[in-house]
Amino acid sequence: MVPESDREKAVELKQTPLHTIHKEMGAKMVPFGGWDMPVQYTGIIQEHLATRSAAGLFDVSHMGEIFVTGKEEDLLSFLESVTCNSIASMKTGQVQYNAVVNEDGGLVDDITIYKFNESKYMICSNASNYPAVTKHLEKYNNGKVTVVDDSKNWHQIALQGPNADEIFSKYLGKDLSSILYYHFEEMNWKGETIIVSRTGYTGEDGFEIYTSNTLGVTLWKDLLEIGKDFGLVAVGLGARDTLRLEAKYPLYGHELNAEWTPVESGINFIVKEKPAPYLGYERIIADKKNGPKRKIVGIRLMEPGVLRENFPIFSSDGKEIGKSTSGTHSPSRKESLGLAILETEFTKYQTEVFVEIRGQKKLAKVETGAFIQGSVRNNR
Repeated sequence: MVPESDREKAVELKQTPLHTIHKEMGAKMVPFGGWDMPVQYTGIIQEHLATRSAAGLFDVSHMGEIFVTGKEEDLLSFLESVTCNSIASMKTGQVQYNAVVNEDGGLVDDITIYKFNESKYMICSNASNYPAVTKHLEKYNNGKVTVVDDSKNWHQIALQGPNADEIFSKYLGKDLSSILYYHFEEMNWKGETIIVSRTGYTGEDGFEIYTSNTLGVTLWKDLLEIGKDFGLVAVGLGARDTLRLEAKYPLYGHELNAEWTPVESGINFIVKEKPAPYLGYERIIADKKNGPKRKIVGIRLMEPGVLRENFPIFSSDGKEIGKSTSGTHSPSRKESLGLAILETEFTKYQTEVFVEIRGQKKLAKVETGAFIQGSVRNNR
């Protein structure tokens, strides 16, 4: 989870505007994607279960916000050429899960893209990737659109869990039920325009809230205070990882990378055929139509042990067929589960495979759906 280069260069780590507050709250800080981030406050299991049963508050202001503006025709042409999902199908106020692809059909990053209107979109990119995404977009910009990395001016926190709607509605004094899953609204709050998006990375209902840095700090404090009666707790990266794994959400550098296509990476549902081909189109569409030679699936360990990344995986006849990409002991299911890249013939539901853990081969089974059913509103 923590790159060696980050540990070696701790003095160079970036800090979010909440960094001092995290330390005051007693958070254990770790390097992550070039940032000094809280991995836990009171404990990963407690924070995880609180998010599943009540609500959790996450500092995600290390994420990137890249704005792309221009004339409608130019914007659509440009965005369609560098992403694999259909931008043209988006409506104003919609958020879309998408991926910026490279020339070989791999991923520069998986993103969420926000449509404000026909002439303005925002791309939310991962913390360690948004400089590369900006550079990639500029490389293919023919000068007809404007690409601006405005990440330093935006703060983002995520309020997640079955009580998230009630907490934030009470705080704003406003009914938020009109914001559907994977949609957003701009609101005037405390003298500025904020973005409230019903999205997240936990499998639970909730919001990602974009504000100025100053208001973001205020919002963090206010929500923790008002959320006490609703079971709200601050949550670090440790539980963020276990939550996303239970929901079977991929993570760049694990299930997603510059070499694997979106189809291999298990996010083939965002791959669309388009009138004009995008970067890596031929390889990506071939994978979509013909099936990839390997792909990401869920696996569940059937024997004692804990799944971690990069464990070799074998078929029942001893053939090495892939490796684990992420793994954890699930606080919700109380069993070991994870994600793995396997040869496609071994990815059918309940296929038996064997994971090598400390020299021993442990029985596991393939899971094709999410490991949990949270409170998230599946009405994209």
